[in-house]
Amino acid sequence: MAKKIKIQVKIQIEAGKATPAPPVGTALGPQGINIGDFCSQFNDKTKEMKGDVVPAVITIYEDRTFDFILKTSPASALIKKMVQITKGSGSALKKKVGNLTKAQVREIAEKKMNDLNANDIEQAMKIIEGTARNMGVTVE
Repeated sequence: MAKKIKIQVKIQIEAGKATPAPPVGTALGPQGINIGDFCSQFNDKTKEMKGDVVPAVITIYEDRTFDFILKTSPASALIKKMVQITKGSGSALKKKVGNLTKAQVREIAEKKMNDLNANDIEQAMKIIEGTARNMGVTVE
């Protein structure tokens, strides 16, 4: 018989840096699961992705066991890494903070394809371009 799901929690943590302190502790503590156990499993699975922010969907069951799925980094994080900026523009229309080429947009879109609501790479690229524009990054 399948386990009964209690709740699903979505959380974004830097790869290999999950600790029982907030935000992990505050998100998972009330659910009654072993936070240290989650942190060690998450850090093991993400040690190859150092420096990236990795979203995880944690499924917590009635018997206090859990499993989780790792997603690809948010598009904004991938864009910041590609352009080498620490944050997007506060006023995207007036102040530009960097440039992306079409090839770079395609590369990000290919990484994110599984998590995007797009049928093909062209649509995925439009989604990434929109995110870049909102961050004050121009696409050439």
